[in-house]
Order: sequence, then structure tokens, then C-alpha cells
Amino acid sequence: MTSHISHTSVDCRDAYALSVFWGQVLGYAGDPDEPDEPGDEECLLQSPDGAHRLLFIEVPEPKEAKNRIHLDLEPVDGTREQEVERVLALGATLVDDRRRPDGGWAVLADPEGNEFCVLRTRAEREASGSL
Repeated sequence: MTSHISHTSVDCRDAYALSVFWGQVLGYAGDPDEPDEPGDEECLLQSPDGAHRLLFIEVPEPKEAKNRIHLDLEPVDGTREQEVERVLALGATLVDDRRRPDGGWAVLADPEGNEFCVLRTRAEREASGSL
């Protein structure tokens, strides 16, 4: 017997604003039959193929410590550097720069401080001989 992940939940202060940010980062969208709106306490996004869903849930307490779980993003189009710049322009902040010419990653935070990483693409890893 096994289970599968129904969705990944993210506690936040503003579910709508955070869902807009992550929708832009990941190319995910809400349900057009039940659109999310400012002030909604829960906002659900899903990947274009429907395989993964993110649920943003408003909670009263602020984020106080480093995430115990986080997303590692691999760019679909462009390079790691281009993706870091794009996500920064969407409102992320750089928390820790662990990028190296032969690998590494950038640690960023979304507008509410939730950390995530941007990795190199498979093509970048293959070019440097490190998969």
C-alpha cells in the first residue's frame, strides 16, 4: 500500500498574492471554473498537466524560521542565471548564492520569505559533465 501527494500546502499571510507569484514562476494556473480572488483564504494552483497542485492557505502566525521543506526549481527555458533574474524580477529575493561555474544553486525567497532553490538545467549539467 502506498500514498500519493494530493497537493503541496503553503501556509501564508496572503494566499491570493502568493498564488499569483508562484503561478508566474511555475506557469501554474487556478481552476477557471472557481477563480481565486483577492481576499480568498485558500488559493489552489495546478501544473499545466494537472499532475501537481499547490494550495496556499492563510494562517495568522508569521513565518519565523527556515523552511523544513522547500522547492528546487529546474528551469524549463533558458539557463539558471536567466531564471534567477526572472524570478527576482517577479518579487523574489536572493537569500544565499551558492552558484559555481561547475554547479551549485541560488537560494531565493518568495515575497513571504519561503525559501526555494534554482538549479542548473540538465543541459547545463551535461555541458559541465556533472549530472
